[in-house]
Amino acid sequence: MTEMSADAPETAELAVQSKMDVRDLNVEYGSFRAIKDASLAVPANRVMALIGPSGCGKSTFIRALNRMHDLTPGARVTGSVLLDGNDIYGADVDPVTIRYRIGMVFQRPNPFPKSIFDNVVYGPRIHGERNATALMEISERSLRQAALWDEVKDRLDRSALALSGGQQQRLCIARCLAVDPEVILMDEPASALDPIATSKIEDLIEDLKKLYTVVIVTHSMQQAARISDNTAFFLLGDLVETDTTATIFTKPKDKRTEDYITGRFG
Repeated sequence: MTEMSADAPETAELAVQSKMDVRDLNVEYGSFRAIKDASLAVPANRVMALIGPSGCGKSTFIRALNRMHDLTPGARVTGSVLLDGNDIYGADVDPVTIRYRIGMVFQRPNPFPKSIFDNVVYGPRIHGERNATALMEISERSLRQAALWDEVKDRLDRSALALSGGQQQRLCIARCLAVDPEVILMDEPASALDPIATSKIEDLIEDLKKLYTVVIVTHSMQQAARISDNTAFFLLGDLVETDTTATIFTKPKDKRTEDYITGRFG
């Protein structure tokens, strides 16, 4: 039997297929360059965490992954973001379609002032689904995936605004899942939640990566260490380093990464 070489785990990690590839990405607001020539690969069915101090470009970067800067006055994006090898910034690409394939969950829960059911099936209805049975199936599937079904199944007609903060955030995740995305972007999804609700979101993310690719901005290095497979460290608009989470937290290559991880700044 052939012995496995010492670098086999790293080789195996590199062999994981990329779902997204970011190449030489720049994001500018007027004359301010918020992201500078960032390049990284986002492995399929993994959780990638984006870490770094406040104002370092994490949220700016993640919003470039589904063309949300198209909606920001004065923002300019250059470089390429490939989804399954195709540039989402291509001239013939519909940004609305991209945002269904690459969903977004924001920092604070943002349910619509509608019923729980209407929140979940909002996207499918926009896509033209009108069959009541199909909509109910979508609602149940999405709420189950978001670990919320058992808590709300008897009150789907109640206002989503009556849910707790943690439940609202899981509802927003269910709403994202209802349109069958391939990638889920999360911009500090637990920062406004209490520790119990945060733990539920983290457990949910662990389950979601079995079916989806997840990219999460987090202000908590402990959270990144707990839930992510890969980590990217940003500083002042620069993507300093990206690697497996274990490597970033134990053997970073860049002194700036080590200084941040060890609490010397940030």
